[in-house]
Amino acid sequence: MKAYSLTQAYLYLLQRDLTLCFRNRAEFANPLLFFILVITLFPLAIGAEPVLLSRIAPGIIWVAALLAAMLSLDSIFRSDFDDGSLEQLLLSAHPMPVLVLAKVTAHWLVTGLPLLFLSPLLALMLGMPSEALGTLLLTILIGTPILSLIGSIGVALTVGLAKGGIILSLLILPLYVPVLIFASSAIEGAAGGLDVSAQLYMLLSFFFLALSLSPLATASALKMSMS
Repeated sequence: MKAYSLTQAYLYLLQRDLTLCFRNRAEFANPLLFFILVITLFPLAIGAEPVLLSRIAPGIIWVAALLAAMLSLDSIFRSDFDDGSLEQLLLSAHPMPVLVLAKVTAHWLVTGLPLLFLSPLLALMLGMPSEALGTLLLTILIGTPILSLIGSIGVALTVGLAKGGIILSLLILPLYVPVLIFASSAIEGAAGGLDVSAQLYMLLSFFFLALSLSPLATASALKMSMS
């Protein structure tokens, strides 16, 4: 059997997950459609008042992004658990945190990265000032990987449960709140012409903290769930 280096194993697993995602495009398109629908329904619900919509646009976009991310989290490990390949990953000679990071990266590329392209168009629809679009893109670029990394821990803890959706929400929603607060605050401050470097630095610190700790925690949670 051919032995893969750690880098090759990471890239192979990333390619495998991306291939599976594109074979099941409908499943991964649902969160994106949900993201669009939630944002487009807000003007119908609260009225098409430009000043009001512009003021609450950061919160609308980030709440929609958070909920869309939650819809797709279960797919990170569910198919591997169902077909038994998750057990093979746990038995692999390669460090499990690196393999987890490959799966989380694939999840973000399919579900988080498209939000980077959709959010500016939807923000303009809500009347967000053009001065805040750059900050919006930065918060989406930094914040959505955090959602995937944190969410992977909750998915790993509930992967063995038949109906773990509610438990998953209870586990990870409190951890998402700081990201939501700082991202929305940064966009709102940029729209008002304020310096938002503090909020962006906080998001970056959350990202590096999640990047360093989440794969380890997820790997341990998977071993607990499968034991």
